[in-house]
Amino acid sequence: MSDKIIKQSPEWFRLDNAGILFPGQNTRNWSNIFRFSIELKEEIDPEILKQALENIMPRFPAFNVRLRKGLFWYYLEKNPVKAPKVSPDVKNPCYRVKFKESDRFLFRVYYHGTHIAVDLFHAISDGYGNSRFVCTLAAEYLRLKGNDIPCGKFVKDISQPAPKSELVDDFHKYATSKAKASITDKHVYHPQGVKLPKHMVNMTCGIMSFKEVHDIAKAKGVTVTEFFAAIMLDIHCRKQLRENRKQKEVSVQIPINLRNVYPSETMRNFSICLMVKVDPSFGEYSFDELLNQVAFQLRLARDEKKINATISKHVRIEKNPALKFMPLLVKNVCLSVATIFGAEQTTSVYLSNLGEVTLPEEMVPFVEKALFVPGPGMRTAARCGIVSFNDKLVFTIANSFKENDIEREFFTALVKMGIHVKIQSNRE
Repeated sequence: MSDKIIKQSPEWFRLDNAGILFPGQNTRNWSNIFRFSIELKEEIDPEILKQALENIMPRFPAFNVRLRKGLFWYYLEKNPVKAPKVSPDVKNPCYRVKFKESDRFLFRVYYHGTHIAVDLFHAISDGYGNSRFVCTLAAEYLRLKGNDIPCGKFVKDISQPAPKSELVDDFHKYATSKAKASITDKHVYHPQGVKLPKHMVNMTCGIMSFKEVHDIAKAKGVTVTEFFAAIMLDIHCRKQLRENRKQKEVSVQIPINLRNVYPSETMRNFSICLMVKVDPSFGEYSFDELLNQVAFQLRLARDEKKINATISKHVRIEKNPALKFMPLLVKNVCLSVATIFGAEQTTSVYLSNLGEVTLPEEMVPFVEKALFVPGPGMRTAARCGIVSFNDKLVFTIANSFKENDIEREFFTALVKMGIHVKIQSNRE
């Protein structure tokens, strides 16, 4: 079905159902921010990158915004500045966002060597949106370097305005269930460790063949995401046992892209998190038992009716008159308290798989790999981002603790299974 084209970008719009939470959760110590980057095969010219960014910004009205305060809600307003600055990369990626910095844009663009990276505040989009933005930026950069790069796949056509479908809050569009879904969970196990200084993160990347991983996962009857989740559960169950603490549930939080469930093209947030849990008090789990638990729980949770019940619950909460007309100042206090006492309390590990980056055939020879980095957690020692391109899978662990035992055990487990892994890290 063809979609109407927006003749002019909207001057303002509401935050989507997921995005409304993140401004109120923003503190001096933490923001819900994440990174997507593309590594090319040549050094980045910052002046050309700056021009490429200015060229693509009109095509992304959901990114071309600044955050404003209303009486009851935050909202997004069109940013009068042409584009944010392009800066050399930093040692502490995904550090907190300050709404008045960067000309009030809610994302930052960096370059380093052959890398183009965008750190994005989750209030405006998710991994789907950020990956399309960065791939379109890289494509325009290569065009300005004299290469013929068409649009298609992850690369948006910047000669056309954004279709209306890219700016819709699809949570509201598809929330139709009357079922009462539970959205609360028990507090779970968190590894202990020495916290890094504020706004710092240890980032460790394992680069491997997607085919090697996929073949092993397929032989075990699970998906790549389920395979990785089971390894992380195994590591945390054994780590808790070694710490000789009261045994709590161990959980993995896994975001899923709802565009794979509903026919959506939105460039705003449209994903929800599913939880997989095991309780060590039932006894020690073998790795095969963990694989079965992950596959069973995740596939059960991916049922469309259960997903719809969850998003419908979130939309009903947003529309609740008591919350809807609560002053923003009071909302922010409530969200801050909920973040401190809730937030990551129900998550031992965060694991997000963006899947495969697909690019126009003419662009593929210029790209080395893609990288996805979830921002560091407040309590979780393993926030994991997975993305693959051209058989090169990159598994990144963002850790806000000095200890590296989780990373070491995870990549060692892969090597023992016959997977070749190359490690890159910003650790000293």
